Amino acid sequence: MARKRGGDPSSTDIDMTPMIDMTFQLITFFMFVMNFSEAEQDERIQLPLSQLAKPVEGALETPITLQLTNSGSIIYAGELVAVRDIGAYLEREKSVMLDAGKEPSAATVIVRADGRAKTGEVQDIIRICQEKGFERFALRAQYDEG
Repeated sequence: MARKRGGDPSSTDIDMTPMIDMTFQLITFFMFVMNFSEAEQDERIQLPLSQLAKPVEGALETPITLQLTNSGSIIYAGELVAVRDIGAYLEREKSVMLDAGKEPSAATVIVRADGRAKTGEVQDIIRICQEKGFERFALRAQYDEG
């Protein structure tokens, strides 16, 4: 604390620099620690129940999440896309990976299909992905204990 010269001897100024510095460090810390894995999950998708469902073993290196709604459209990057139009988005995803020096076959396409969606639409999504060079897939379901 520093005293003002020539003023009231009982008034002092407080240096706020260390407190502001600590606040910014805490904000930075929480930004790094925050878990964004739930960000790719949309509440409109009700996953089917399965006794064979297993928890995710680890973080995937290059995940691409496609969420199939019960109405037959795909939620990709927060926007609704028709199944027939997803190929253009996957082509863009492929070119970004190739520019980064990665092969599309190294990416894992995560398909989160609503339990009420048609099985044929899930198969169409997988077929379109394979046509674009994606080879690894993970289908999501909720674990059913019963």
